[in-house]
Amino acid sequence: MASSETVCCICALFFGGIFCTLIWTATAKHTFQIDYENNCFKKDGESFRYISGSIHYSRVPRYYWKDRILKMYMLGLNAVHTYVPWNFHEVMPKKFVFDGDKDLEHFLQLANDSGLLVILRPGPYICAEWDMGSLPAWILKKDRVVLRSSDPDYLAAVDQWMNVLLPKIRPLLYNNGGPIISVQVENEYGSYFACDHDYLRHLVKLFRYHLGDEVVLFSTDGSSLHNVQCGTVDGLYAAVDFGPTEDITKCFEVQRHFEPKGPLINSELYTGWLDHWGEKHQVVATSVITRALDTVLGLGANVNMYMFIGGTNFGYWNGANTPYAAQPTSYDYDAPLSEAGDLTVKYFAIREVIRKYKKVPDGPIPPSVPKFAYGPVPLKRQHILSEMLDVLCPSGPVKSVYPLNFVQLNQYFGFVLYRTLLPKDCSSPTSLASPLNGVHDRAYITVDGVPQGVLERDKVLSINITGKSGATLDILVENQGRVNFGKYINDFKGLVTNLTLGKDLLTGWTMYPLRIDDAVGQGLKEKSHKSFLSSTSSTFSAPAFYIGSFDIPSGIPDLPQDTFINFPGWTKGQIWINGFNLGRYWPARGPQITLYVPRHILSTSAPNNITVLELEKSPCDVKPCVVEFVDTPVLNATVSNIFPGRKLFAGGH
Repeated sequence: MASSETVCCICALFFGGIFCTLIWTATAKHTFQIDYENNCFKKDGESFRYISGSIHYSRVPRYYWKDRILKMYMLGLNAVHTYVPWNFHEVMPKKFVFDGDKDLEHFLQLANDSGLLVILRPGPYICAEWDMGSLPAWILKKDRVVLRSSDPDYLAAVDQWMNVLLPKIRPLLYNNGGPIISVQVENEYGSYFACDHDYLRHLVKLFRYHLGDEVVLFSTDGSSLHNVQCGTVDGLYAAVDFGPTEDITKCFEVQRHFEPKGPLINSELYTGWLDHWGEKHQVVATSVITRALDTVLGLGANVNMYMFIGGTNFGYWNGANTPYAAQPTSYDYDAPLSEAGDLTVKYFAIREVIRKYKKVPDGPIPPSVPKFAYGPVPLKRQHILSEMLDVLCPSGPVKSVYPLNFVQLNQYFGFVLYRTLLPKDCSSPTSLASPLNGVHDRAYITVDGVPQGVLERDKVLSINITGKSGATLDILVENQGRVNFGKYINDFKGLVTNLTLGKDLLTGWTMYPLRIDDAVGQGLKEKSHKSFLSSTSSTFSAPAFYIGSFDIPSGIPDLPQDTFINFPGWTKGQIWINGFNLGRYWPARGPQITLYVPRHILSTSAPNNITVLELEKSPCDVKPCVVEFVDTPVLNATVSNIFPGRKLFAGGH
């Protein structure tokens, strides 16, 4: 954006010499405001309509921010929407991180440098299929806290966060010479049960204090009267969101009920939809999107396409919906730019629609990034997880009569191993049960190292186990991602209620919060195995680490390149490459089979180290023990729907 000041150099002949002086002259200040009389925005005094796309900087590596932003600009967009995920920047209380892939200010500056404006959505809640809608899990230490409300404990945490974030945002507002033209307060609040307008008014006051009175603050809600009624207050301009199959006229009539004058806005015109493990990959036809976009633009409305590029839930960042179903690692979303930033048919079709309403930039569009199939990489089993507790839990275990949840153990992501002893002989199969559905989310059971089966939230609440009295019962609990939408976002993880063995309540727990990412980053070293821990069944093996490495081929130009990793014969687990947590794989359930591997985590100067934590069953006893790098993703494997009644465009973002 242009500077709000101009430097003039005035020179004159004075006493036989040249006298020069610098004079600072103010130019017209940047302005962005709502023009209620003409039902539009006004930017620098001129009527303005934004055509935007959503990109989540937290789901795209910093290495590729510029590439994705430029592709959005070349399509003809004049703005981008992005969320600010609170827990991405404040994983631990008062420890704020804004560098590397979390450098929000750099991302916003790249948008600015590329000629794109920004509509910023800093929450504090964002939904976004992101763990707990971006609310930090440590808030749940106040176990009765009412999230997204006027609860004092919640507001104290929100204020602490916003007092750090919003001052970073203010210099980047459009009226201060930056790219941010408007800021959303909360997100789809009308879909939440609390309907607490005092909470929204608190946020408006907080945002105004830090951002000033000139910035446009707005709300976004689903296009029903109830949602908007609960989701907005005075001081917020009410926008709506809706999918491409909705009655567009009726949706905008809902907005007009609350905003009789001013610009029409669809903050989320869905270009695709989200996936869940165990359900089919969602695809929305290009013709459906272009028809809806053409209609919205024909009405003179402002629009944001959600998503324009979905990206990846690296590590543990995916969310979940209820009945409990976690989202996969890929957030491809069937968007105009693929998860890997590739141009699609949908991209070019949308460009042709936009061309009808505004000039699109001249010049070449950046091409899809090349992919390379590095081929199979042999792995070998290196460690049984339960043998590595001294390395994986360096601070030592916590003991309690009854099981503690993840938050009580200061373990916000990943895994906790719960251990107790069988209180009685179970030579005959005996029921191990979670009668109150208290396994959050998936538990891998062994007795003296012998795998017994899996307990799973909302699906498998009991299994039969066998073992002698006094045998070691290990329950490795995986947090598969917190619920991100609806009334159950206060999603505690671990063993959140007691387990029973037959009719007996299990007590006397020793719990190991596992720092697996730290251990993988430091390198897992060879360690001898106890013989019983190699036991397997036809269905399960004890959770174990598998390790291998590969070199980038020499003599091939422009390597490394992006790739995808496939898991032939593997079941479910987590994978790291060179210490970078790529995310979860679960080909046994699908629909995602391959994981995206961006080139910047690969090395040409040293071997690339692969660490796989297989939780259930590897192929290594009967088939080649390999993972395979391929150049084409597989996101749409055939699965039988676990929740066949789930509807497209139902739920929020």
